[in-house]
Amino acid sequence: MYRAWIVIAATLAAADAAQAQHTPASPYTGLEARPVKALSDEQIADLRAGRGMGLALPAELNGYPGPIHVLELGAKLALTGEQRTRVEELHMAMRAETVPLGERLIAQETDLDRQFATKSVTSASLQAATADIGATQGALRGAHLRYHLSTLDVLTPEQVRRYGELRGYQASGGQGHGRKGHH
Repeated sequence: MYRAWIVIAATLAAADAAQAQHTPASPYTGLEARPVKALSDEQIADLRAGRGMGLALPAELNGYPGPIHVLELGAKLALTGEQRTRVEELHMAMRAETVPLGERLIAQETDLDRQFATKSVTSASLQAATADIGATQGALRGAHLRYHLSTLDVLTPEQVRRYGELRGYQASGGQGHGRKGHH
């Protein structure tokens, strides 16, 4: 009987060792080397460039075109010179607003990371840091959404419909919007 227990224990130990060797690494493996743990290099580049990073999806996917995409599709949308100028102005204004917000978010995430790295984080500093990060994220998202809203007012309903079609959206919800249909 004693011998049977030894065989069972040895078998279980071997199974545990085999499982440990085949246990997949954490999905976070390698992220510990990031300069800012919460942000990828791509996210940092996007924030510094004022790119949307999907923050305006509720607008984009419901028929509110984004200024940069309207400019990219300008010829296919048959933008007038006045429309192109106005959308370019909106895009420049959006970048002027979102780039500083992106830089602020990077700095805030860097500070939070530093607090954890130096083991100086406290409940109070954590609460303050995450509240500040949340406010910046909200402001950044609001800015991107607001410029989609403003861009809608520059386009005709037909251009909005065409935009959704060119972007590959089935039903973008853009019907009835635009200068003549948007209030």
